Amino acid sequence: MKNLLIKLNFDTMGKLNQGYIQIYTGNGKGKTTAAIGQAVRAAGFGLKSYIVQFMKEFPYNELKSLKHLKEWITIEQFGGDEFVYKKEPPGNNEIDKAQRGLAAAKAKMLSGKYDIIILDEVCVSIYFGLFSDEEILTFIKQKPENVELILTGRYCPEKLLDKADLVTEMNEVKHYYQEGVTSRKGIES
Repeated sequence: MKNLLIKLNFDTMGKLNQGYIQIYTGNGKGKTTAAIGQAVRAAGFGLKSYIVQFMKEFPYNELKSLKHLKEWITIEQFGGDEFVYKKEPPGNNEIDKAQRGLAAAKAKMLSGKYDIIILDEVCVSIYFGLFSDEEILTFIKQKPENVELILTGRYCPEKLLDKADLVTEMNEVKHYYQEGVTSRKGIES
């Protein structure tokens, strides 16, 4: 049975025959972690992933660790989130960075070189006006059949949820941030 499942989902080159759309959303911790975990698992099978991170210019530690898997996983950052802390709309510079990131992801997705495309923090990027939901819906429509597409971020629009094949909502039940614990190196950053 296991061999049959592998035949149905993968061709002989270790490529996906059918890629789906996954969304990790919600206010709980773990959306990016789940997406990166999927890329790491896929690398073990020889699948290649491209991860674009929006609203993340901070040198998060996944950038360091994923360098060890650079044969299978490529990760790039496009834009920061300083405007959020300043409680102001994103400037044109941030919008331009995000648009360049989306264009890079589209090029990688259509190149035939990647099996998984991860748009990290794309949902919250829509919420803050870096993209419209229509831009991301257009991106989704261009997804080749054999590419897995993973979107992460809080505040995922209903239109995107409707297009997904798998949706996981991370719900915060309890978090040590509420006790004054800040972001810890190697755990949250």
